[in-house]
Amino acid sequence: MHYILFYEYASDYLERRGEFRDHHLALAKASLDRDELFLGGAYANPADGAAIVFKGSSSKVAEDFAKEDPYVLNGLVTSWKVREWTTVAGKDAEQPIVR
Repeated sequence: MHYILFYEYASDYLERRGEFRDHHLALAKASLDRDELFLGGAYANPADGAAIVFKGSSSKVAEDFAKEDPYVLNGLVTSWKVREWTTVAGKDAEQPIVR
């Protein structure tokens, strides 16, 4: 299954992220290397949040990422949630109906 981790950023996210960015990106790289993180990135104009898509057998993979993320731990993320995403179209869809 796919799971989307949604972040809402603090208003000073851009000013504060530098201190934590390397650790955040290392966490993302480790998740990519485990074939868990599928795709992710911050919203633009305005940079007020992010969406990160994970693959796994449960939402735990996305939840564990958020719980370890220095952006969350240091208040750059003001709230987060994980949603199960039923993918039906595209080459990586879990339940392909349309290819």
